[in-house]
Amino acid sequence: MKIGIIGSRNIGSALTRRFTALGHDVSVANSRGPESLRELAAETGATPVDVTEAAKGAELVVVTIPEGKITQLPSGLFDEAAEGVVVVDTGNYYPQRDGRIAGIEDEGLTESGWVAQQLGRPVVKAFNNIMALHLLEKGVPAGTPGRIALPVAGDDPQAKETVFRLIDDLGFDTVDTGSLTDSWRQQPGSPVYVADADADGVRKLLAEASPDRQDAFKG
Repeated sequence: MKIGIIGSRNIGSALTRRFTALGHDVSVANSRGPESLRELAAETGATPVDVTEAAKGAELVVVTIPEGKITQLPSGLFDEAAEGVVVVDTGNYYPQRDGRIAGIEDEGLTESGWVAQQLGRPVVKAFNNIMALHLLEKGVPAGTPGRIALPVAGDDPQAKETVFRLIDDLGFDTVDTGSLTDSWRQQPGSPVYVADADADGVRKLLAEASPDRQDAFKG
């Protein structure tokens, strides 16, 4: 699969390493430009590109940048992506880092709901509740007892199925959180956040989540 990754911090670099190891054709971009990605590219075989080129021809694009930077992404970002491109949002809203986002704070949008609004296209929320090191090191074959499960939310069943398959290839089970409006169940401060639970545990933690944002995650 041709995959574009926008963001090369913890999750972005972890996914670049994992996806290239699985044989995917990966392009990776960040705000500092391709030159800053030379070491990661040399290590993984990924192609370093400018952000404007990250989605070109991609069947799946992972957006993994701070929430406050989403509005700085170039317009027309997905114009040359493959037809039916799946867009994955791994982001988490931290007001202390991102500044106050009114759409989340005042309008009640979920974090990924707000991201989808800014991008002007549907997204699937995934990879936001696991630490990057665990994403790199804790994947195990299907059927392994205690296999970590990742929650996935989105409105397009086919797009979610694509993400489910990729996550399984990475060595993790998945739990369908529901639609994007249900994705608050996996946001920062929720019981499932960085919990590293198996599928049954994730379902239990999702059921225990409260829609009220914790004070620590309010702007």
